Amino acid sequence: MLNTPQTKRHTLASSVTLLTILETLPGALFVLDDASTILYANTSALALTGVAAETLVGNSFWRCAPQLVSPSLYQAIQKTKQTRALTEVQYVSPATQSWLHVQLSPTVGGLLLQFHEKREPLPRRETCFPNEHLAADVLENIYSGVGVLTPEGIVLDINKVPLEDAQIRREGVIGKPLAEAPWWSFYPASQHQLRAAIRRASKGETVRFETVVRPREGRVLHLEATITPHRGVDSHVEYLVYVETDITARKRAEAELRALIETIPQMVWTRRPNGSIDPCNQRRRDYTGQSSEEAQGEGWLQCLHPEDRQRVRSEWQRAVQTGEGYEVEYRLRNGRTGAFRWFLARALPVRDEAGQILKWVGTCTDIDEQKRAEQQLKESRESLRVLAEAVPQLVWVKQPDGQFEYVNQRWCDYSGLTLEHVQSDRWAYLQCIHPDDRESNRALVQHALETGETYEYEGRVRQAQTGKYRWLLVRALPVRDETGQIVKWFGTSTDIDEQKRTEEALRQSQECIHALIDSNIIGIVSVDLEGKVIVEANDAWLRMSGYTREEVRSRILTAARLRVPEAAPLFERARQEIAACGQYMPFETELVCKDGCRLPVLLGGVLFQEQPHQIVTFVLDNSARKELEQRKDDFITMAGHELRNPLCAVKMQTQLLSKRFEKQAQYEAVTALSKVEGPIKQLERLIGELLDVSKIQAGSLEYQQERVDLDALLREIADMFQPIYPSHRILVDGAVHTSLIGDRDRLGQVFTNLLCNAIKYSPGAETVEMDLSASEEAVTIRVRDHGLGIPREQRDKIFERFYRVAGPRQKAIPGLGMGLYIVAEIVKHHGGTITVNSEVGKGSIFTVTLPTRRDA
Repeated sequence: MLNTPQTKRHTLASSVTLLTILETLPGALFVLDDASTILYANTSALALTGVAAETLVGNSFWRCAPQLVSPSLYQAIQKTKQTRALTEVQYVSPATQSWLHVQLSPTVGGLLLQFHEKREPLPRRETCFPNEHLAADVLENIYSGVGVLTPEGIVLDINKVPLEDAQIRREGVIGKPLAEAPWWSFYPASQHQLRAAIRRASKGETVRFETVVRPREGRVLHLEATITPHRGVDSHVEYLVYVETDITARKRAEAELRALIETIPQMVWTRRPNGSIDPCNQRRRDYTGQSSEEAQGEGWLQCLHPEDRQRVRSEWQRAVQTGEGYEVEYRLRNGRTGAFRWFLARALPVRDEAGQILKWVGTCTDIDEQKRAEQQLKESRESLRVLAEAVPQLVWVKQPDGQFEYVNQRWCDYSGLTLEHVQSDRWAYLQCIHPDDRESNRALVQHALETGETYEYEGRVRQAQTGKYRWLLVRALPVRDETGQIVKWFGTSTDIDEQKRTEEALRQSQECIHALIDSNIIGIVSVDLEGKVIVEANDAWLRMSGYTREEVRSRILTAARLRVPEAAPLFERARQEIAACGQYMPFETELVCKDGCRLPVLLGGVLFQEQPHQIVTFVLDNSARKELEQRKDDFITMAGHELRNPLCAVKMQTQLLSKRFEKQAQYEAVTALSKVEGPIKQLERLIGELLDVSKIQAGSLEYQQERVDLDALLREIADMFQPIYPSHRILVDGAVHTSLIGDRDRLGQVFTNLLCNAIKYSPGAETVEMDLSASEEAVTIRVRDHGLGIPREQRDKIFERFYRVAGPRQKAIPGLGMGLYIVAEIVKHHGGTITVNSEVGKGSIFTVTLPTRRDA
């Protein structure tokens, strides 16, 4: 503490001594800190700069000493700071054009600079810019404005182009921020744009931008500026190179072009050589709703349909890279409606005399209607192609000269040929034509090609898959344009082989019909439905009826005149069947002949649809069969009566003998006689059925009218059958709880017969069921077995007289085919119905339905 004043006196004394020494040193001397702020400048430095000490000390060296500023000096200072080693540099002052030799020494916290003015450079001295003279010459003679800046934007050097435009001297800008130069300071927006660009460049980014400056009053320039960073060995940015190009003329031309573009009815746009977008015309902005700023970069792609973006981007990049024309179709969204429409975009590069691309000029033309028309045409063609592939015909298209243009797949499959095959030889298809038809086909096609006439023919064509010939119908039509010229031939080939076979079969059938009509076997007669008169008849019918052909042709014979009155219901049913299905089932009736006698006939008929409607009736003389049936019925009646009396005598004698032997205790004889009773009963039942059939045919079967308890009747029959047929269990399910008016014995005969058949025709089954049910109008009894079953085609015939199912197992079971005929007649007499549902191998169900109330 006691030494403090003394220490201060020594420090002040040392400082004075140091300053005296510095003043005596040769040359201009500057002491700078690390931020390049001037800490000291000797008298020679003040004289060299022409500035007072107060102005220098404490301020930036680069701004206060513009006469000394140079890129070489700037680079030397940066090098000394990094290496902390003594450095020397010599250069020409951009302001005074005199040579300066500078010695740079590192100090604690700064640098010491000692400047010496020279008339010429010192020999073998190190310089930071070895080619500085050459660079200076280039800078002075280049057309663009060029400058070198510190990373902070201080001007280290600048050529004469911007100085001459601003009419200022170099020392007016050297060492000062470029943004404060007179031509930049007039427009604050441009000044801000430059400063932002310098900040980005100082971080290592090359920055390009366009701006507007005012070098002097009355002169405004459009500049295209580029600031490029220069990095040192340590990758730090050492300085910036600034280049500006006057694009005022180009901007004026662009303005004129934009004015022209706005008057064009299409969307027009321009782009720079690198592909970046320029403002487009108002028409495109109005359509897309997108501003020029929003369209920058790849923003313009956002207006395109998502499916088109990648394709359009790739095509545009290809055009920019190759310099070739650009043309692409895409869908563009309407900014107001959001709907997409198709546009055709075209662009061409605009080149200078050297072939360099100056600009791209492009247009967008609305082709939505055209695309829709093309799509409709495409769909129409595709529909035609699909139709051609889908139709069952062979389809082909030829050019006007007969050359094949298209064949469908069916044509190829059928012929075994390909489109390429017939295109190489238009007559190659003839190998598929039947040898007998080839020449006629060739001549017909050649004639059509020469005359333009439609042609059609039938021919035999070989099918490749089978090698067989089939008949095809070939038709071809010429397709003409508006002037009547044939533009192509359209043809089809239709397989008519089945039709040809049908025609041949029809021809043979007609021959058979004519033979039948001309024969004397079946009578054929035509009846006019409107007049209900006979209009035509063959000889067989005339022979049957006794009428002449003249009487038929005179149309005086009515259908009613030929019918017997009692057959009216049969003819009414036939009329209903004709109306429903165009034909009626054959039925037996009698024909009233010319002489008044009645001829038994079998009738059947069909309706002919031609006008006027006619029924063609087939008449078969049934008199011989009727006579035979009558003889058979007479025999059955006689046999029934003749057999009944002896059978009754045998039955009575058997019963008497049985009682006598039983009294005499001759039980073996009684047992033997009891075995005779079974066959006697079967024979008695058979004779009874024969007599019933005879009475039914004669219409004399007698019926009693009494109240019948069906529940009791059916259970009585089941109880009776059970001991007789112990092999089957007879199950009765349900009850009708009602009675009806009828003949109890005849109804018992119905269900006895059905149960007997159910047991006989189900030899391997264990049960036979009877189901009883009733409604207010009718009772239903179903007899079900699990036996042999009845084939479908024979079910409707089993109720006919003497009909039996024609199966080997059925034939082994005894019977004459009378039982179901009698059953059906008894049920019919009681106003009921009987039906059968059967499946072979699974059994049958006979359903009897009887009305509970019936008119007397």
